[in-house]
Amino acid sequence: MVLRLHYNLEKLSMGLVGAIILAASVGGIVEIAPLFTIDETVEIPADLRVLTPLELAGREIYMREGCYACHSQMVRSLADEIDRYGPYSLASESAYDHPMLWGSKRTGPDLARVGGKYSDPWQVAHLIDPRAVVPASIMPAYPWLMRPLDTAGLPGALATLARLGLPYDAAMIAGAKADALAQSRPDGPGIQGFQDRHGDRPALRAFDGDPGRLTEMDALVAYLQSLGTQTAAASALLEEARHEP
Repeated sequence: MVLRLHYNLEKLSMGLVGAIILAASVGGIVEIAPLFTIDETVEIPADLRVLTPLELAGREIYMREGCYACHSQMVRSLADEIDRYGPYSLASESAYDHPMLWGSKRTGPDLARVGGKYSDPWQVAHLIDPRAVVPASIMPAYPWLMRPLDTAGLPGALATLARLGLPYDAAMIAGAKADALAQSRPDGPGIQGFQDRHGDRPALRAFDGDPGRLTEMDALVAYLQSLGTQTAAASALLEEARHEP
């Protein structure tokens, strides 16, 4: 009976198109509908911080260069993944991500917990010439990241994210360009203003190794070093689970 119905449907091209649209719509609704309740279902951790202007610039470079095509940012709740990458990812960790970069492709390793795993010099060397530090790597080289970072669009980027609900205030938006420079110059005059606006949790250092310049490499390494450090919620939840009887 089912085969006969399917056979008859195949003879009616418009009916088949309608059935395909209906099936796709059901799948789309199942995936999209829960997003309308995300504000009620995802509790933002109290210690979750927004990205600094320099880290945000690095995130844009990360997307521009297509890094998300080979690296996911979501540790699944499987024992082997937790052993390799660290605590499994929580939806609340990505509450400030627009767009989120969870991904599913792992040509390279997951980067959700890469912050602090490697030193800045290692990250710089790896991005300039991956095979210099990982001989078997198939990752392309990005030597052009040593060019100067354009900070002109940072105030607008923060303002846009603020309209989407992220806690960037007027002072953060106005000081975006200065704060991007200050984060890479720990001995510079702008550090106090940076910490007044962003606190003392973000890393302060010349990420590319040269405090006399601000490069795209500074931004990308700053972003990579921030991954997994914006909140301790996942680590706390895993530790609590391990101590449960």
